[in-house]
Amino acid sequence: MSEINAIEVPKWGLSMEEGTVTVWRVSEGTSFRKGDLLCEVETSKITNELEAPFDGLLRRIVAQPGETLPVGGVLAVSASETVSEAEIEEFLSSRGAHPAPAAAPTQETAPAAAPAPTAAPTPTAPAVPKPAASSGSTLVPESLQGQTSGEVFATPHALKLAAKLSLDLDKVTGSGRAGRVSMQDVHNAIRAAGGSVATPPPPARSVLPGRTLKDDSEVDATPVARRLAGNLGINLHDCRATGSRGRVCEADVREAERKFGLVTTSPEPASDAESPVEFETVAFDSMRKAIGKRLQASKRDAPHFRLTADLEIDALLALRKQINAMVPSVKLSVNDFIVKACGAALLRVPEVNVQFDEQTQSVRRYTYADVSVAVALPSGLITPIVRNTDTRSLASVSEEVHSLVTKAKSGTLAPEEFQGGTFTVSNLGMYGVREFDAIINPPQAAILAVGAGAQRPVVVNGEVIPRTILTVTLSCDHRVIDGALGASFLAELKRFVESPALMLV
Repeated sequence: MSEINAIEVPKWGLSMEEGTVTVWRVSEGTSFRKGDLLCEVETSKITNELEAPFDGLLRRIVAQPGETLPVGGVLAVSASETVSEAEIEEFLSSRGAHPAPAAAPTQETAPAAAPAPTAAPTPTAPAVPKPAASSGSTLVPESLQGQTSGEVFATPHALKLAAKLSLDLDKVTGSGRAGRVSMQDVHNAIRAAGGSVATPPPPARSVLPGRTLKDDSEVDATPVARRLAGNLGINLHDCRATGSRGRVCEADVREAERKFGLVTTSPEPASDAESPVEFETVAFDSMRKAIGKRLQASKRDAPHFRLTADLEIDALLALRKQINAMVPSVKLSVNDFIVKACGAALLRVPEVNVQFDEQTQSVRRYTYADVSVAVALPSGLITPIVRNTDTRSLASVSEEVHSLVTKAKSGTLAPEEFQGGTFTVSNLGMYGVREFDAIINPPQAAILAVGAGAQRPVVVNGEVIPRTILTVTLSCDHRVIDGALGASFLAELKRFVESPALMLV
Protein backbone atom coordinates (compact mmCIF):
# COMPACT_ATOMS: atom_id res chain seq x y z
CA MET A 1 0.00 0.00 0.00
CA SER A 2 2.94 2.33 0.54
CA GLU A 3 3.45 2.52 -3.26
CA ILE A 4 -0.08 3.85 -3.82
CA ASN A 5 -0.77 7.59 -3.52
CA ALA A 6 -4.04 9.46 -3.85
CA ILE A 7 -4.34 12.70 -5.80
CA GLU A 8 -6.92 14.67 -3.86
CA VAL A 9 -9.04 17.79 -4.24
CA PRO A 10 -6.91 20.46 -2.52
CA LYS A 11 -8.31 23.19 -0.30
CA TRP A 12 -7.70 26.44 -2.17
CA GLY A 13 -8.88 28.92 0.45
CA LEU A 14 -10.79 28.87 3.72
CA SER A 15 -14.24 28.96 2.13
CA MET A 16 -13.68 26.18 -0.40
CA GLU A 17 -15.82 23.10 0.26
CA GLU A 18 -15.84 21.20 -3.06
CA GLY A 19 -14.42 21.21 -6.57
CA THR A 20 -15.60 20.05 -9.99
CA VAL A 21 -13.22 18.40 -12.46
CA THR A 22 -13.46 20.15 -15.83
CA VAL A 23 -10.71 18.48 -17.85
CA TRP A 24 -7.83 16.04 -17.39
CA ARG A 25 -4.51 17.01 -18.93
CA VAL A 26 -2.89 13.59 -18.47
CA SER A 27 -4.27 10.15 -19.24
CA GLU A 28 -4.14 6.86 -17.40
CA GLY A 29 -0.80 5.10 -17.75
CA THR A 30 1.12 8.37 -18.11
CA SER A 31 4.10 9.26 -15.92
CA PHE A 32 4.29 12.77 -14.48
CA ARG A 33 6.73 14.91 -12.52
CA LYS A 34 6.09 17.08 -9.50
CA GLY A 35 4.67 20.39 -10.68
CA ASP A 36 3.21 19.02 -13.92
CA LEU A 37 -0.38 20.07 -14.75
CA LEU A 38 -2.71 17.14 -14.04
CA CYS A 39 -6.21 18.56 -14.40
CA GLU A 40 -8.38 21.62 -13.97
CA VAL A 41 -10.73 21.90 -11.00
CA GLU A 42 -13.51 24.48 -10.88
CA THR A 43 -14.30 25.94 -7.46
CA SER A 44 -17.10 28.30 -6.47
CA LYS A 45 -15.33 31.26 -8.06
CA ILE A 46 -12.58 30.25 -10.48
CA THR A 47 -11.02 27.33 -12.32
CA ASN A 48 -7.70 26.23 -10.81
CA GLU A 49 -4.96 24.18 -12.41
CA LEU A 50 -3.99 21.24 -10.21
CA GLU A 51 -0.26 20.59 -10.26
CA ALA A 52 1.20 17.22 -9.35
CA PRO A 53 2.29 17.20 -5.67
CA PHE A 54 4.84 14.44 -6.35
CA ASP A 55 6.41 12.31 -9.10
CA GLY A 56 4.36 9.31 -10.13
CA LEU A 57 2.48 7.19 -12.65
CA LEU A 58 -1.23 7.88 -13.16
CA ARG A 59 -2.86 4.47 -12.79
CA ARG A 60 -6.51 5.34 -12.27
CA ILE A 61 -8.67 8.43 -12.91
CA VAL A 62 -11.48 8.28 -10.36
CA ALA A 63 -13.29 11.59 -10.97
CA GLN A 64 -14.38 12.11 -14.56
CA PRO A 65 -14.95 15.62 -16.05
CA GLY A 66 -18.14 17.10 -14.65
CA GLU A 67 -17.95 15.22 -11.34
CA THR A 68 -17.96 17.25 -8.11
CA LEU A 69 -16.02 16.06 -5.05
CA PRO A 70 -15.57 17.53 -1.56
CA VAL A 71 -12.20 18.86 -0.44
CA GLY A 72 -9.96 15.84 0.21
CA GLY A 73 -11.89 13.65 -2.22
CA VAL A 74 -9.85 11.28 -4.38
CA LEU A 75 -9.45 12.51 -7.95
CA ALA A 76 -7.01 9.86 -9.15
CA VAL A 77 -4.55 7.22 -8.00
CA SER A 78 -0.81 7.15 -8.61
CA ALA A 79 1.05 3.87 -8.22
CA SER A 80 4.05 2.04 -9.63
CA GLU A 81 3.63 -0.61 -12.33
CA THR A 82 4.24 -3.38 -9.79
CA VAL A 83 1.02 -2.53 -7.96
CA SER A 84 -1.89 -4.70 -9.13
CA GLU A 85 -5.35 -3.49 -10.04
CA ALA A 86 -6.73 -5.43 -7.09
CA GLU A 87 -4.53 -3.46 -4.71
CA ILE A 88 -5.73 -0.19 -6.26
CA GLU A 89 -9.36 -1.28 -5.88
CA GLU A 90 -8.68 -2.17 -2.24
CA PHE A 91 -7.02 1.22 -1.68
CA LEU A 92 -9.96 3.08 -3.22
CA SER A 93 -12.41 1.03 -1.19
CA SER A 94 -10.56 1.93 2.01
CA ARG A 95 -10.79 5.61 1.06
CA GLY A 96 -14.47 5.33 0.24
CA ALA A 97 -13.74 6.70 -3.22
CA HIS A 98 -14.80 3.69 -5.25
CA PRO A 99 -16.71 0.52 -4.43
CA ALA A 100 -14.65 -2.60 -4.04
CA PRO A 101 -14.90 -4.93 -7.05
CA ALA A 102 -16.80 -7.52 -5.03
CA ALA A 103 -19.56 -5.03 -4.27
CA ALA A 104 -20.32 -4.22 -7.92
CA PRO A 105 -21.69 -7.66 -8.88
CA THR A 106 -24.05 -7.50 -5.90
CA GLN A 107 -25.52 -4.28 -7.26
CA GLU A 108 -25.70 -5.62 -10.79
CA THR A 109 -26.96 -9.14 -10.05
CA ALA A 110 -29.74 -7.92 -7.80
CA PRO A 111 -31.75 -6.37 -10.64
CA ALA A 112 -30.65 -9.15 -13.00
CA ALA A 113 -32.25 -11.73 -10.69
CA ALA A 114 -35.72 -10.63 -11.83
CA PRO A 115 -35.52 -11.96 -15.40
CA ALA A 116 -33.74 -15.14 -14.21
CA PRO A 117 -37.01 -17.11 -13.67
CA THR A 118 -37.99 -16.33 -17.27
CA ALA A 119 -34.72 -17.71 -18.63
CA ALA A 120 -34.54 -20.70 -16.27
CA PRO A 121 -37.52 -22.74 -17.59
CA THR A 122 -36.24 -22.43 -21.17
CA PRO A 123 -32.46 -22.94 -21.07
CA THR A 124 -32.52 -24.34 -24.63
CA ALA A 125 -32.42 -22.55 -27.99
CA PRO A 126 -35.35 -20.16 -27.31
CA ALA A 127 -33.34 -18.66 -24.41
CA VAL A 128 -30.59 -17.48 -26.74
CA PRO A 129 -32.62 -14.66 -28.35
CA LYS A 130 -33.40 -13.26 -24.87
CA PRO A 131 -30.10 -11.49 -24.36
CA ALA A 132 -29.95 -10.75 -28.08
CA ALA A 133 -33.19 -8.81 -27.82
CA SER A 134 -31.76 -6.69 -25.04
CA SER A 135 -28.58 -5.88 -26.95
CA GLY A 136 -29.56 -5.50 -30.59
CA SER A 137 -27.82 -8.11 -32.79
CA THR A 138 -25.49 -9.38 -30.05
CA LEU A 139 -25.90 -13.15 -29.67
CA VAL A 140 -24.57 -14.83 -26.52
CA PRO A 141 -23.91 -18.55 -26.90
CA GLU A 142 -25.64 -20.83 -24.42
CA SER A 143 -22.27 -21.92 -23.08
CA LEU A 144 -21.64 -18.44 -21.67
CA GLN A 145 -25.09 -17.79 -20.23
CA GLY A 146 -25.66 -17.68 -16.49
CA GLN A 147 -25.26 -15.47 -13.45
CA THR A 148 -21.92 -13.98 -12.40
CA SER A 149 -20.66 -14.82 -8.92
CA GLY A 150 -19.54 -12.16 -6.48
CA GLU A 151 -15.86 -13.08 -6.77
CA VAL A 152 -15.18 -12.00 -10.34
CA PHE A 153 -12.67 -9.18 -10.78
CA ALA A 154 -14.06 -7.08 -13.62
CA THR A 155 -14.48 -3.49 -14.72
CA PRO A 156 -17.80 -1.78 -13.88
CA HIS A 157 -18.69 -1.60 -17.60
CA ALA A 158 -18.06 -5.34 -18.02
CA LEU A 159 -20.24 -6.11 -15.01
CA LYS A 160 -23.10 -4.00 -16.37
CA LEU A 161 -22.85 -5.62 -19.79
CA ALA A 162 -22.81 -9.11 -18.29
CA ALA A 163 -25.92 -8.39 -16.23
CA LYS A 164 -27.67 -6.97 -19.29
CA LEU A 165 -26.84 -10.04 -21.42
CA SER A 166 -27.27 -12.62 -18.61
CA LEU A 167 -23.68 -13.64 -19.23
CA ASP A 168 -21.56 -15.47 -16.64
CA LEU A 169 -18.26 -13.61 -16.25
CA ASP A 170 -16.82 -16.63 -14.40
CA LYS A 171 -16.53 -18.20 -17.85
CA VAL A 172 -14.57 -15.26 -19.30
CA THR A 173 -10.79 -15.01 -19.04
CA GLY A 174 -9.57 -11.55 -18.10
CA SER A 175 -6.57 -10.01 -19.87
CA GLY A 176 -6.15 -6.98 -17.60
CA ARG A 177 -3.85 -6.57 -14.64
CA ALA A 178 -4.40 -9.27 -12.03
CA GLY A 179 -6.77 -10.99 -14.50
CA ARG A 180 -9.33 -8.20 -14.55
CA VAL A 181 -12.13 -8.79 -17.09
CA SER A 182 -12.78 -5.88 -19.45
CA MET A 183 -15.46 -5.13 -22.06
CA GLN A 184 -13.08 -6.32 -24.77
CA ASP A 185 -12.60 -9.64 -22.94
CA VAL A 186 -16.40 -10.15 -22.92
CA HIS A 187 -16.64 -9.42 -26.65
CA ASN A 188 -13.73 -11.75 -27.43
CA ALA A 189 -15.27 -14.57 -25.38
CA ILE A 190 -18.62 -14.20 -27.17
CA ARG A 191 -16.97 -14.38 -30.57
CA ALA A 192 -14.73 -17.31 -29.56
CA ALA A 193 -17.77 -19.29 -28.42
CA GLY A 194 -19.52 -18.77 -31.75
CA GLY A 195 -21.66 -15.76 -30.90
CA SER A 196 -21.73 -12.31 -32.43
CA VAL A 197 -21.21 -8.81 -31.08
CA ALA A 198 -23.14 -5.87 -32.44
CA THR A 199 -21.20 -2.83 -33.48
CA PRO A 200 -22.72 0.05 -31.54
CA PRO A 201 -24.15 2.70 -33.83
CA PRO A 202 -22.56 6.12 -33.66
CA PRO A 203 -24.36 8.59 -31.39
CA ALA A 204 -27.33 10.15 -33.11
CA ARG A 205 -26.18 13.59 -34.06
CA SER A 206 -27.61 15.58 -36.86
CA VAL A 207 -25.17 17.68 -38.85
CA LEU A 208 -26.23 21.09 -40.01
CA PRO A 209 -26.06 21.55 -43.78
CA GLY A 210 -22.98 23.43 -44.89
CA ARG A 211 -21.30 23.17 -41.51
CA THR A 212 -17.91 21.73 -40.56
CA LEU A 213 -17.85 17.92 -40.65
CA LYS A 214 -14.40 17.18 -39.24
CA ASP A 215 -13.95 15.56 -35.83
CA ASP A 216 -14.30 18.07 -33.00
CA SER A 217 -13.26 15.74 -30.16
CA GLU A 218 -9.96 17.58 -29.79
CA VAL A 219 -11.54 21.03 -29.56
CA ASP A 220 -10.97 22.43 -26.07
CA ALA A 221 -14.45 22.95 -24.61
CA THR A 222 -16.20 22.81 -21.27
CA PRO A 223 -18.17 19.60 -20.52
CA VAL A 224 -21.46 21.52 -20.59
CA ALA A 225 -20.65 23.08 -23.96
CA ARG A 226 -19.66 19.71 -25.44
CA ARG A 227 -22.87 18.02 -24.29
CA LEU A 228 -25.02 20.90 -25.55
CA ALA A 229 -23.28 20.96 -28.92
CA GLY A 230 -23.83 17.21 -29.31
CA ASN A 231 -27.54 17.54 -28.53
CA LEU A 232 -27.96 20.40 -31.00
CA GLY A 233 -25.84 18.86 -33.76
CA ILE A 234 -23.37 21.74 -33.69
CA ASN A 235 -19.74 21.08 -34.52
CA LEU A 236 -17.45 22.73 -31.97
CA HIS A 237 -15.24 23.94 -34.83
CA ASP A 238 -18.14 26.26 -35.76
CA CYS A 239 -18.18 27.90 -32.31
CA ARG A 240 -16.12 30.87 -31.26
CA ALA A 241 -13.97 30.10 -28.19
CA THR A 242 -14.52 32.95 -25.74
CA GLY A 243 -14.33 30.98 -22.49
CA SER A 244 -11.47 30.97 -20.01
CA ARG A 245 -8.14 29.72 -21.44
CA GLY A 246 -9.57 29.83 -24.95
CA ARG A 247 -12.15 27.10 -24.40
CA VAL A 248 -15.56 26.88 -26.06
CA CYS A 249 -18.16 27.60 -23.38
CA GLU A 250 -21.94 27.21 -23.23
CA ALA A 251 -22.49 30.81 -24.38
CA ASP A 252 -20.45 30.10 -27.53
CA VAL A 253 -22.64 27.11 -28.41
CA ARG A 254 -25.79 29.16 -27.75
CA GLU A 255 -24.47 31.85 -30.07
CA ALA A 256 -23.91 29.25 -32.80
CA GLU A 257 -27.43 27.93 -32.16
CA ARG A 258 -28.88 31.39 -32.79
CA LYS A 259 -26.66 31.90 -35.82
CA PHE A 260 -27.87 28.66 -37.44
CA GLY A 261 -31.48 29.46 -36.62
CA LEU A 262 -32.01 26.28 -34.62
CA VAL A 263 -35.22 25.93 -32.63
CA THR A 264 -35.21 23.68 -29.59
CA THR A 265 -38.54 21.90 -29.32
CA SER A 266 -40.09 20.36 -26.26
CA PRO A 267 -39.99 16.54 -26.14
CA GLU A 268 -43.75 16.53 -25.51
CA PRO A 269 -45.78 17.84 -28.46
CA ALA A 270 -47.88 20.80 -27.45
CA SER A 271 -51.54 20.91 -28.34
CA ASP A 272 -52.94 23.64 -30.54
CA ALA A 273 -54.42 25.33 -27.49
CA GLU A 274 -51.07 25.51 -25.74
CA SER A 275 -48.80 28.50 -26.22
CA PRO A 276 -45.07 27.91 -26.88
CA VAL A 277 -42.70 27.96 -23.92
CA GLU A 278 -41.28 31.46 -23.62
CA PHE A 279 -38.62 30.92 -20.99
CA GLU A 280 -35.42 28.97 -20.52
CA THR A 281 -34.47 27.15 -17.33
CA VAL A 282 -30.84 27.86 -16.45
CA ALA A 283 -29.28 25.79 -13.68
CA PHE A 284 -27.03 27.52 -11.14
CA ASP A 285 -23.34 27.03 -11.74
CA SER A 286 -20.88 26.67 -8.86
CA MET A 287 -20.19 30.41 -8.68
CA ARG A 288 -23.86 31.37 -8.53
CA LYS A 289 -24.49 28.70 -5.88
CA ALA A 290 -21.64 30.07 -3.75
CA ILE A 291 -22.91 33.65 -4.13
CA GLY A 292 -26.42 32.64 -3.14
CA LYS A 293 -25.25 30.62 -0.16
CA ARG A 294 -22.89 33.27 1.22
CA LEU A 295 -25.14 36.29 0.72
CA GLN A 296 -28.20 34.48 2.04
CA ALA A 297 -26.23 33.64 5.19
CA SER A 298 -25.02 37.25 5.42
CA LYS A 299 -28.53 38.68 5.08
CA ARG A 300 -29.90 36.17 7.60
CA ASP A 301 -27.15 36.26 10.24
CA ALA A 302 -25.79 39.81 10.05
CA PRO A 303 -28.17 42.56 11.27
CA HIS A 304 -27.62 45.14 8.54
CA PHE A 305 -28.07 48.86 8.99
CA ARG A 306 -27.23 51.51 6.43
CA LEU A 307 -25.85 55.04 6.45
CA THR A 308 -25.97 57.31 3.39
CA ALA A 309 -23.82 60.35 2.65
CA ASP A 310 -23.38 62.78 -0.24
CA LEU A 311 -19.80 63.55 -1.27
CA GLU A 312 -18.76 66.56 -3.35
CA ILE A 313 -16.22 65.35 -5.89
CA ASP A 314 -15.44 68.49 -7.91
CA ALA A 315 -11.97 68.81 -6.36
CA LEU A 316 -11.38 65.09 -6.93
CA LEU A 317 -12.38 65.39 -10.60
CA ALA A 318 -10.06 68.36 -11.06
CA LEU A 319 -7.11 66.52 -9.47
CA ARG A 320 -7.85 63.41 -11.54
CA LYS A 321 -7.90 65.45 -14.75
CA GLN A 322 -4.60 67.13 -13.84
CA ILE A 323 -2.80 63.87 -12.99
CA ASN A 324 -4.06 62.06 -16.10
CA ALA A 325 -2.94 64.96 -18.28
CA MET A 326 0.51 65.32 -16.70
CA VAL A 327 1.34 61.61 -16.34
CA PRO A 328 0.51 59.81 -19.60
CA SER A 329 1.22 56.36 -18.13
CA VAL A 330 -1.44 56.84 -15.43
CA LYS A 331 -5.17 56.83 -16.08
CA LEU A 332 -6.94 57.25 -12.76
CA SER A 333 -10.67 56.62 -12.41
CA VAL A 334 -13.06 57.98 -9.80
CA ASN A 335 -13.27 54.44 -8.42
CA ASP A 336 -9.50 54.40 -7.87
CA PHE A 337 -9.84 57.50 -5.69
CA ILE A 338 -12.73 55.94 -3.74
CA VAL A 339 -10.76 52.72 -3.10
CA LYS A 340 -7.73 54.70 -1.94
CA ALA A 341 -9.90 56.96 0.25
CA CYS A 342 -11.51 53.89 1.87
CA GLY A 343 -8.06 52.49 2.68
CA ALA A 344 -7.05 55.76 4.30
CA ALA A 345 -10.33 56.10 6.22
CA LEU A 346 -10.10 52.52 7.51
CA LEU A 347 -6.77 53.31 9.16
CA ARG A 348 -8.31 56.39 10.80
CA VAL A 349 -11.27 54.34 12.06
CA PRO A 350 -9.74 50.88 12.63
CA GLU A 351 -12.89 49.56 14.35
CA VAL A 352 -14.42 49.29 10.85
CA ASN A 353 -11.34 47.57 9.41
CA VAL A 354 -12.37 44.22 10.86
CA GLN A 355 -13.58 40.70 10.19
CA PHE A 356 -16.14 38.90 12.35
CA ASP A 357 -15.41 35.29 13.31
CA GLU A 358 -18.76 33.47 13.54
CA GLN A 359 -17.31 30.39 15.25
CA THR A 360 -15.48 32.12 18.07
CA GLN A 361 -17.81 35.14 18.19
CA SER A 362 -14.81 37.45 18.13
CA VAL A 363 -13.55 40.34 16.00
CA ARG A 364 -10.24 40.44 14.12
CA ARG A 365 -9.01 44.04 13.90
CA TYR A 366 -6.37 44.55 11.19
CA THR A 367 -3.51 47.02 11.10
CA TYR A 368 -3.60 47.22 7.29
CA ALA A 369 -6.46 47.84 4.85
CA ASP A 370 -7.18 45.15 2.26
CA VAL A 371 -10.00 46.60 0.17
CA SER A 372 -12.04 44.20 -1.98
CA VAL A 373 -13.43 45.58 -5.24
CA ALA A 374 -16.64 43.99 -6.58
CA VAL A 375 -16.28 42.90 -10.23
CA ALA A 376 -19.31 41.79 -12.26
CA LEU A 377 -18.82 38.69 -14.43
CA PRO A 378 -21.30 36.99 -16.79
CA SER A 379 -21.60 34.12 -14.30
CA GLY A 380 -21.78 36.20 -11.11
CA LEU A 381 -19.74 38.45 -8.89
CA ILE A 382 -16.19 38.20 -7.57
CA THR A 383 -14.29 40.50 -5.20
CA PRO A 384 -10.53 40.64 -5.87
CA ILE A 385 -8.52 42.39 -3.17
CA VAL A 386 -6.22 45.42 -3.35
CA ARG A 387 -3.78 44.50 -0.59
CA ASN A 388 -2.35 47.23 1.68
CA THR A 389 -4.48 49.91 0.05
CA ASP A 390 -3.58 52.39 2.79
CA THR A 391 0.13 52.35 1.89
CA ARG A 392 -0.24 52.34 -1.92
CA SER A 393 -0.08 55.40 -4.15
CA LEU A 394 -3.06 56.28 -6.32
CA ALA A 395 -1.15 55.06 -9.38
CA SER A 396 -0.40 51.76 -7.67
CA VAL A 397 -4.04 51.33 -6.64
CA SER A 398 -5.17 52.05 -10.20
CA GLU A 399 -2.67 49.59 -11.70
CA GLU A 400 -3.60 46.87 -9.20
CA VAL A 401 -7.35 47.31 -9.75
CA HIS A 402 -6.89 47.12 -13.53
CA SER A 403 -4.76 43.96 -13.20
CA LEU A 404 -7.24 42.26 -10.86
CA VAL A 405 -10.25 43.09 -13.03
CA THR A 406 -8.45 41.70 -16.09
CA LYS A 407 -7.63 38.48 -14.23
CA ALA A 408 -11.17 38.19 -12.89
CA LYS A 409 -12.70 38.46 -16.36
CA SER A 410 -10.28 35.91 -17.79
CA GLY A 411 -10.78 33.51 -14.86
CA THR A 412 -7.11 33.50 -13.82
CA LEU A 413 -7.34 34.93 -10.30
CA ALA A 414 -5.41 32.99 -7.67
CA PRO A 415 -7.42 32.10 -4.52
CA GLU A 416 -5.38 34.47 -2.36
CA GLU A 417 -6.31 37.31 -4.71
CA PHE A 418 -10.04 37.17 -3.91
CA GLN A 419 -10.37 35.42 -0.53
CA GLY A 420 -10.19 37.55 2.59
CA GLY A 421 -10.20 41.34 2.59
CA THR A 422 -11.25 43.70 5.38
CA PHE A 423 -13.72 45.94 3.50
CA THR A 424 -15.52 45.96 0.13
CA VAL A 425 -16.32 48.68 -2.41
CA SER A 426 -19.19 48.00 -4.83
CA ASN A 427 -19.54 50.66 -7.53
CA LEU A 428 -22.54 50.81 -9.88
CA GLY A 429 -22.06 54.43 -10.82
CA MET A 430 -20.86 53.51 -14.31
CA TYR A 431 -24.35 52.04 -14.93
CA GLY A 432 -26.05 55.30 -14.03
CA VAL A 433 -27.31 54.07 -10.65
CA ARG A 434 -27.69 57.07 -8.34
CA GLU A 435 -27.62 55.16 -5.06
CA PHE A 436 -28.17 51.65 -3.71
CA ASP A 437 -27.28 49.49 -0.73
CA ALA A 438 -25.19 46.33 -0.80
CA ILE A 439 -25.11 43.13 1.22
CA ILE A 440 -22.06 42.62 3.42
CA ASN A 441 -19.45 40.17 2.18
CA PRO A 442 -18.69 37.90 5.19
CA PRO A 443 -16.52 37.67 7.23
CA GLN A 444 -16.17 41.42 6.61
CA ALA A 445 -18.35 43.75 8.68
CA ALA A 446 -19.02 46.57 6.19
CA ILE A 447 -19.43 47.33 2.48
CA LEU A 448 -19.64 50.66 0.65
CA ALA A 449 -22.12 51.05 -2.23
CA VAL A 450 -21.05 53.81 -4.64
CA GLY A 451 -23.48 55.51 -7.00
CA ALA A 452 -23.00 57.80 -9.99
CA GLY A 453 -21.63 61.32 -9.65
CA ALA A 454 -23.89 63.98 -11.12
CA GLN A 455 -24.34 67.72 -10.91
CA ARG A 456 -26.97 68.77 -8.40
CA PRO A 457 -28.02 72.15 -7.01
CA VAL A 458 -26.40 72.90 -3.65
CA VAL A 459 -27.11 75.90 -1.40
CA VAL A 460 -23.86 77.64 -0.33
CA ASN A 461 -24.11 80.85 1.73
CA GLY A 462 -27.66 81.37 0.57
CA GLU A 463 -26.87 80.86 -3.10
CA VAL A 464 -27.80 77.88 -5.24
CA ILE A 465 -24.77 76.65 -7.16
CA PRO A 466 -24.08 73.43 -9.09
CA ARG A 467 -21.88 70.80 -7.45
CA THR A 468 -20.93 67.31 -8.59
CA ILE A 469 -22.38 65.02 -5.93
CA LEU A 470 -21.70 61.32 -5.45
CA THR A 471 -23.94 59.34 -3.07
CA VAL A 472 -22.48 56.46 -1.07
CA THR A 473 -24.24 54.03 1.27
CA LEU A 474 -22.39 52.16 3.99
CA SER A 475 -23.92 48.80 5.06
CA CYS A 476 -22.72 47.71 8.50
CA ASP A 477 -23.01 44.56 10.62
CA HIS A 478 -24.61 45.85 13.83
CA ARG A 479 -23.03 43.02 15.82
CA VAL A 480 -19.67 44.67 15.23
CA ILE A 481 -20.25 48.26 14.13
CA ASP A 482 -22.61 50.72 15.83
CA GLY A 483 -24.28 53.67 14.15
CA ALA A 484 -21.93 56.32 15.53
CA LEU A 485 -18.91 54.28 14.49
CA GLY A 486 -20.24 53.90 10.94
CA ALA A 487 -20.91 57.65 10.83
CA SER A 488 -17.33 58.35 11.95
CA PHE A 489 -16.02 56.25 9.07
CA LEU A 490 -18.19 58.12 6.56
CA ALA A 491 -16.98 61.43 7.95
CA GLU A 492 -13.34 60.39 7.40
CA LEU A 493 -14.17 59.10 3.92
CA LYS A 494 -15.86 62.41 3.09
CA ARG A 495 -12.81 64.32 4.30
CA PHE A 496 -10.44 62.37 2.03
CA VAL A 497 -12.75 62.46 -1.02
CA GLU A 498 -13.52 66.19 -0.76
CA SER A 499 -9.86 67.05 -0.02
CA PRO A 500 -8.15 64.55 -2.36
CA ALA A 501 -4.71 66.12 -1.87
CA LEU A 502 -4.68 64.33 1.50
CA MET A 503 -4.35 61.06 -0.40
CA LEU A 504 -1.11 62.24 -1.99
CA VAL A 505 0.81 62.67 1.28
